Amino acid sequence: MLLSSAVLPWAAAQPAVDQPAQVDAGWVLARLARPAPMRTSFVEVRESRLLKEPLRLSGEYLRPREDTLVRQVRSPYLETTTIVSSKGDAGQATIERAGKSRTYSLTRVPELASLQSSFGAMLAGDQARLERDFRIASQGTRARWTLVLTPKDAGLATRLKQILLYGRGAELRCIETVPAKGVEVQRTLLATAARAAGDEADAAALTALCQGETG
Repeated sequence: MLLSSAVLPWAAAQPAVDQPAQVDAGWVLARLARPAPMRTSFVEVRESRLLKEPLRLSGEYLRPREDTLVRQVRSPYLETTTIVSSKGDAGQATIERAGKSRTYSLTRVPELASLQSSFGAMLAGDQARLERDFRIASQGTRARWTLVLTPKDAGLATRLKQILLYGRGAELRCIETVPAKGVEVQRTLLATAARAAGDEADAAALTALCQGETG
């Protein structure tokens, strides 16, 4: 007992040298910067009360130019979405599927405008541009971190509650898109997390992989 009472005060007084520092959003964004052209594989999981099990999509994201983001779905169907931003207007999105093509102004699909804006800002390492559209909060350490993006625009906030980015070091491994209403979270695994997913279809396993608990 005497030994314990002698040691404990000494231990409590020591600095927590083994505790990693809280990660800073600026540090993360600086390391996520990837100039165009770039590409990365993805696995996307969509939850819906209308489906017996989550819908699992796989394919590739491409950024051939700074103003263009291309999302190619290769399974379970073929679909290409091309989002082009434009100075002075909202830009447009073109969706090609089954030999048919449709083009929309991004004012009609603010979620896609948000995707292009946030992806573009992240890949450019442009924290100021990202902060124009979102409030940014950081969690975790440099080894395993989370960025929480909350939309500032009231119109977008009626549809989108948050975007959560999960990563390790300089790698963005997963994006969770949380709607303003309902529980139908969409998860997009990227890069090594997408490859680690393999043919996994279990929603709980993919969620754990997305959030960095496995893989």
